[in-house]
Amino acid sequence: MSWILSAPKAELHVHLEGTLEPEMLLGLAARNHVSLPYTTTDEVRAAFRFDTLPDFLEVYWAGLRVLRTSQDFYDLTYAYLVRARQDNVLHAEPCISPQGHTQRGIAFDAVMEGVLSALADGCRALGMTGGVILGLQRHRSEEDAFAVLEHSKPYRDKILGLGLGGPERDHPPTMFARVFAAARDLGWRTVAHAGEEGPASYVAEAVDVLGVDRVDHGVRCEEDPALVRRLAERQIPLTVCPLSNVTLKVFPRMESHNLRRLLHAGLRVTMNSDDPPYFGGYVNGNYTAAAAALGLTPDELFAIARNGFLAAFIHDELRASYLQALAAARQAALNSRVGSGGTPGVSVDAGRVERDGGPQAGVGGCRRRISLSSAGAEPTERAARSGFVQPTNLLSSFS
Repeated sequence: MSWILSAPKAELHVHLEGTLEPEMLLGLAARNHVSLPYTTTDEVRAAFRFDTLPDFLEVYWAGLRVLRTSQDFYDLTYAYLVRARQDNVLHAEPCISPQGHTQRGIAFDAVMEGVLSALADGCRALGMTGGVILGLQRHRSEEDAFAVLEHSKPYRDKILGLGLGGPERDHPPTMFARVFAAARDLGWRTVAHAGEEGPASYVAEAVDVLGVDRVDHGVRCEEDPALVRRLAERQIPLTVCPLSNVTLKVFPRMESHNLRRLLHAGLRVTMNSDDPPYFGGYVNGNYTAAAAALGLTPDELFAIARNGFLAAFIHDELRASYLQALAAARQAALNSRVGSGGTPGVSVDAGRVERDGGPQAGVGGCRRRISLSSAGAEPTERAARSGFVQPTNLLSSFS
């Protein structure tokens, strides 16, 4: 499966706050004079041991305290892009949850300015595309959610969509039906966490009541065969995060994960990292763990990676470019097997490119169309000054 590690990928389900590595956590705490209950990276990693969503969220929210300034959010976002690019993620749609910061007295503008500036700078420097999804916290009120939309209006054309996260239990998607309708009126795409901790009915509510374009997680849809058939018929993507699911005991072990079953049921499943430092792996780590435990074939890995670009909020021309690059990577791997005496290769086609309306990545975020061989990899001056991002050659696999 080594070819998939260097193949082009999209990441559609990752929380920027959840990419806070132990080293950056301690560095930001020192910079902002925030007292933490740990002083070494080993102590931080020890705290990243939990087995339920509420336990994880308690640690996760505690870590937010080190994020104070626009520069902090810039550094966090830029560092994620650098790390994702090392896994050959060429398109990213990370989520940021402003409520977790404004409730602490952090200005909404400080959050958005830092994130959006880093997305623009990082995508230019790294040869990526992408944009931000604004995540609502479902344990907060509808009124608070509407306030987020109001604060976000100056950034309307720079936001890809609206999402919904946080603890599912006792917080059904229907609570935010009016908010999601308002987001669609703004021209945004919509996504929602459902069917992770919550039941299959939450997936149905996200689709039928919220009208989402994608379901984050969604793996418990399998409890309702009729829902599975409907998701397959409508090709509503699921942004699956296997390592996260196993860590939080959605599945007892990776071998029992249903990703492969859902793929073969015709669902548009994608591979993502969720909160990688907390769950033990970025995108390639999820591909590696799932492939090893489930016996995913090269064709299945190709289908999952292809689904990522099909599910992305991007223009058709860019989608076609990424699909062609992915198909070329797969064909090169097949040709290499033939050259080394392996199984004769078959031609790989990028496949049908589907029409896609609504806001697209590149709107005020990462505008540049990718060049696989010539994109620069040096960090911007602002990123380099932070001390968290080091120059690195991220493009060797494409040169």
